[in-house]
Amino acid sequence: MSDRHITTDDAWVPEACTLPTAERPLRLAEFDQFFTDAVRGLDRLSAQHLRLRLDGDAQVEEMARDLTARESSCCSFFTFGLSRSGPDSLSLDVRVPAAHVDVLDALAERAVSLRDQG
Repeated sequence: MSDRHITTDDAWVPEACTLPTAERPLRLAEFDQFFTDAVRGLDRLSAQHLRLRLDGDAQVEEMARDLTARESSCCSFFTFGLSRSGPDSLSLDVRVPAAHVDVLDALAERAVSLRDQG
């Protein structure tokens, strides 16, 4: 993990994001809560691919589906994939094109920071 400070604002949000500026703090808070409550681990499979290992609860799966669907609608550069390899094993794959690796970096850093605090 780097020594960079985790920001609480949306300074790292790219121009490609169409979520209205006023709604960004709310979405960020939703992701923060999700990272704190649901993320059990993460793997950086490549510069453009992050895998979040999640609590396998059905409510977590529902929350992940809802949050990623809404995020995909405003930040179309994200590709999300949710999968189960067993009843208690849930993974969320997050992919971005090369032009948005910095966004994935910030997302991964935030997830690690909040998971470790939780």
